[in-house]
Amino acid sequence: MAMPFPNSMLKCATTMALASANFVLLGQPFPAPSVARFAPRSRSLKPNFIDFSSHTRISAAPSEFTESSNFGDSVHTSDDHQVVDIAPSEERDFSGTPHVPVYVMLPLGIIDMECELINPDELSNQLRTLKSINVDGVMVDTWWGIVEANTPQHYNWKGYRKLFEIVRNLDLKLQVVMSFHECGGNVGDDVHIPLPKWVTEIGEENPDIYFTDRDGRRNPESLTWGIDKERVLKGRTAVEVYFEYMRSFRVEFDDFFMDGSITEIEIGLGACGELRYPSYPAKHGWEYPGIGEFQCYDKYLRKSLEKAAEARGHSFWGRPPDHAGSYNSQPQDTKFFCDGGEYDSGYGRFFLNWYSHTLIHHGDSVLSMANLAFESTPISVKVSGIHWWYKTASHAAELTAGFYNRANRDGYGPIASMLKKHNTALNFTCVELRTLDQHEGFPEAMADPEGLVWQVLNAAWDADIPVASENALPCYDRQGYNKILEHAKPRDDPDGRHLSAFTYLRLNQSLLEEHNLREFQLFINRMHGEVVEYL
Repeated sequence: MAMPFPNSMLKCATTMALASANFVLLGQPFPAPSVARFAPRSRSLKPNFIDFSSHTRISAAPSEFTESSNFGDSVHTSDDHQVVDIAPSEERDFSGTPHVPVYVMLPLGIIDMECELINPDELSNQLRTLKSINVDGVMVDTWWGIVEANTPQHYNWKGYRKLFEIVRNLDLKLQVVMSFHECGGNVGDDVHIPLPKWVTEIGEENPDIYFTDRDGRRNPESLTWGIDKERVLKGRTAVEVYFEYMRSFRVEFDDFFMDGSITEIEIGLGACGELRYPSYPAKHGWEYPGIGEFQCYDKYLRKSLEKAAEARGHSFWGRPPDHAGSYNSQPQDTKFFCDGGEYDSGYGRFFLNWYSHTLIHHGDSVLSMANLAFESTPISVKVSGIHWWYKTASHAAELTAGFYNRANRDGYGPIASMLKKHNTALNFTCVELRTLDQHEGFPEAMADPEGLVWQVLNAAWDADIPVASENALPCYDRQGYNKILEHAKPRDDPDGRHLSAFTYLRLNQSLLEEHNLREFQLFINRMHGEVVEYL
């Protein structure tokens, strides 16, 4: 997940927290206003983890794990949590635990705009290094803006074939991303790959093909979901365009599918390849921890909203909220997201239902086509970790991104159910982030990445779908890897659930430095469940 975080937020550590915990740290409570806490369901995990840096245990009270009902129902909470000092302990031994494959994302700019592979010899050497430390495979973006750049239905895959052959010859596996978004403008984006030229030419005549904010600013990073079934792309709908791109890839690389080199296809469904609205674009001035803005002002989504309001019998509801603030607002500064705000009114619930349903419907439509294109090949979808304002009642940043996850309402269960319908894995971000670090750097953000991770993992496991993950920010240290391991292989889970795979963001020279590479190898061995000797 590409997010413009300040440097102070790049720390990785290992304390495991619960979404619903009421923490007391060094005698000082976390800020209490409007904290929305979600208790896991009865099948959910009951973490009892060790912080290897501070030697504290975070325990969950038994009453926390109560039975909760399905999507939309109230969630029971408990305040019976405490942090107890304990004696220092050695790091957890993962030998004999399930093998979790580790993939490494390749650099963004390895294929140029002419679909030529850049510096193949250097890349080959780097991949040999990864192979030598038992990395299972690599993840590669295939960019729509490169492959179908100039003419509709004319696909150029030549650079990707050369890349894939190098990977296969080294006996590494491939996770391949269908990247239907623009590359550039986010943290870590060191190249710019726009949408196909023929698409941007259509956008010049009809800018409503892009997501649009309240002030009419267009975002050309991805196409609005309002044209999923509108024939505005040279006679094709957006879903048809995506399907034909995927089908072309499947035919072109049939040999890689047949010999098992390609193990998974990740389907890009929005900004940064994630299933979300582009609610916090840096190009429009967003800065962390702003709540973002609703992105439904193009004429197609406006029309959809108006129809939904008429069907509901309240045509005057057919408009986005008037008092939802701007990109860098805080929840309490808006009439819509503040405590007792309009988000919880009849109109607010109607709008947020429509907004989130549109997100889920987009995923449903594209994944139906993906399964047709890729047949029995495993597919996955990336869901972003919007962890700021998670401890408030409205969860404003999640709402603007399309996740209807306000207090007493599970916004991720319906997404997991949609993925289950299509036998699709959920790939979630930010597993290395620690809530305490977010609180220290930006206490006003009321962030809780650890609580969010557990809520999403439990939603996916309750839906019985595979869960993979990746880090959101660069991470090279033991504490960060320990945090990922605890999410990957939860301690004392009675069902023995674990991540299906982990993808490291991303291959660069820093990762290949001797000390960093040694730590990464240790992490891989532990993810594989092997016996290791600690340094």
